[in-house]
Amino acid sequence: MKKKFNKIAKNVIDLEIKGLKELKKFINNSFNKAVEIIATCQSKVIFGGVGKSGLIASKIASTFSSIGTPAFSISAADCSHGDLGSITKRDILILISNSGNSEELKNIIQYANRNKIKLIGIVSKKNSILYKASDIKLLIPEVQEAGFGIVPTSSTSVQLALGDALAISLMDHKKFSKLDFRKFHPSGSLGNKLKTVEDLMLTKQKIPFINENKTIESGVKIINQKKLGILVARDRFLKTTGVFTDGDIKRIIQKNIDIKKNKIKNFMSKNPISVEKDTLAARALSIMNDNKITSLCVYKNNNRNKTIGIIHIHNILKSNIG
Repeated sequence: MKKKFNKIAKNVIDLEIKGLKELKKFINNSFNKAVEIIATCQSKVIFGGVGKSGLIASKIASTFSSIGTPAFSISAADCSHGDLGSITKRDILILISNSGNSEELKNIIQYANRNKIKLIGIVSKKNSILYKASDIKLLIPEVQEAGFGIVPTSSTSVQLALGDALAISLMDHKKFSKLDFRKFHPSGSLGNKLKTVEDLMLTKQKIPFINENKTIESGVKIINQKKLGILVARDRFLKTTGVFTDGDIKRIIQKNIDIKKNKIKNFMSKNPISVEKDTLAARALSIMNDNKITSLCVYKNNNRNKTIGIIHIHNILKSNIG
């Protein structure tokens, strides 16, 4: 009979959940100090560990780099053969070890202490070398592992969660925004999701400006030339006063209004819907859909009367945002 592994899987997950719940009890003022000191680092944050903890160190370092904090991981074994030179006095060293007594870490710990390099230890045992040598001690719970209680599972989940908690807390401390995050993720689906209106908008000569006192006939010529289906009307002070669309033209023609004599300002839509340049493109698309329009005026620094760009729905859809 084929063995079902669902029970084993659920047991592993239960053990890891139990470990994470225990971890919450260990978050204290040392955690606050760790975030604050990392935030003041003028150089690099260097992570290290042995075995599975070393792999967790690499993942956390990658997360830190993705939020604008220069970080990398080091091999504990290689540090005994020259790689200690990659650690400087301006760096912050974060070592991760469940036991805190791994032989491979001793040389790194001694080097850090001897050179007064700030050391943060993530460890589960108070009587360990790492705990005693650390400037900031992040104690984690001793948890039950899955697989006869010997395979690093719950312990690495706890280490990873603590690293993620440090990273997200650091983001908050440094006021790291979605726009900041986008700078380090320019490609792929994530980069697309974080694109702003400024990334996609039409600017300068491509904006279909027209003076509000021009005739509708003049407007028709510009709309046909720019092929955006919209005009941005401005007064003599170059302030945006409204928008005039190809839909307005159709309605005017249906009413037999003289397009050679009547002015744009008498038929335009005043107070056009507009967005700030740092608005996410996905948000701009939502605004267009909600208002059943295809273009938005773009401004900056709360100066809604000064149009610096036009964002068209086609610009957004071509970028695979939707």
